[in-house]
Amino acid sequence: MKRFNKISLWVTFFVLIILLASVFFFLKQSKEDRLVSLGDHIVSNFRAGLSYEMADLLSFSLALSEDGELKNALIADDESKGYRILSKITERFKKYTHLKSLRIQVLTPDFFIFARSWNEGFEGMPIWWFRDDLKKLKSNKQPKVGMEIGRLLTFKATIPIRSGGKLLGYLEVIKFVDELVSKLHKKGIELFALMDERYLKQAELMRDFPLLHGHVIVNRNFNHQIKNRIEYLDWEKLQSKSYLYQDERFYLLEPMHNGEGKQIGVYLLTLSNEALKRYEKANQSVSFFTQFSDEDIEGVVASWEHPYGSFRSGYDKDLIGLLSKLNKKDKIELEAEAKEILEEYSKSELIDIILSNEHNEKKTGVIE
Repeated sequence: MKRFNKISLWVTFFVLIILLASVFFFLKQSKEDRLVSLGDHIVSNFRAGLSYEMADLLSFSLALSEDGELKNALIADDESKGYRILSKITERFKKYTHLKSLRIQVLTPDFFIFARSWNEGFEGMPIWWFRDDLKKLKSNKQPKVGMEIGRLLTFKATIPIRSGGKLLGYLEVIKFVDELVSKLHKKGIELFALMDERYLKQAELMRDFPLLHGHVIVNRNFNHQIKNRIEYLDWEKLQSKSYLYQDERFYLLEPMHNGEGKQIGVYLLTLSNEALKRYEKANQSVSFFTQFSDEDIEGVVASWEHPYGSFRSGYDKDLIGLLSKLNKKDKIELEAEAKEILEEYSKSELIDIILSNEHNEKKTGVIE
């Protein structure tokens, strides 16, 4: 009888061990399945976000390529006029639209620089020798858009400029990936755009950019603290699985392709545990990347409705902004005028001005 009880005890013990192991296995598998499902959804949304960025850039470029004044400058071979036109266009779009990091250049049919919006002095410089993506344009002369390597890695839309059936040149609109990084940051996602370092010979302006696991960090607005954590990741494991959960952070890898479909690097997306939980609780049936266009439009509308921010007029805004740029002697008269203006403002308006101060100056005192 005692022997039977002993055997029963051992059998019970082993059954409990098996049950505990099974529970542990299924809990682990459930967590793994959850991460895979979340990862797939996040990556799917990210691809949609990239598609939006490309489509937005392409549609803007197509419209701009029909600018009659720009065509006349090309026909007249007036490079200075081309520069003035492009500069004014970028100023207007930076002021009135969501396109803030915009650069525009016009190329001749043989891919020499005709004019650039951001500087002069490069007219006549050939760019075909470091731009592999332009080779196909020479034969098909069709609009294209993609993440392309030049001396920098950027989103580029290149559009033929025509007058009738004649090819006058190419319009190229360029946007930095930093803008997309900022959008994702607002959603709780940190993005590292990573170019394979073997392209540094071509992308010569990126040779001083920081490296991460054999890749160049393309965006300058990356999170430095998270970069330090990524340096200690098992990169080979992350590459093989495409996702990794470590120290309460979720990491996802997505291939980076150029316009030809060739992989030139990877996008690394990472979310904190808190951001991952918020994302999981959110309505996943609607991609938050599709909200980008809505947010862009809202930002544009806000700039139209409140062009002076918290100030009542452009004069008030410019006057207050000018004070910080003047020396003490020159400030005296303007400070008196500024004081008279601000005395007419309500307490709420003054608080808004302080909070929206772009220079984050330290404020003291009490608003009565």
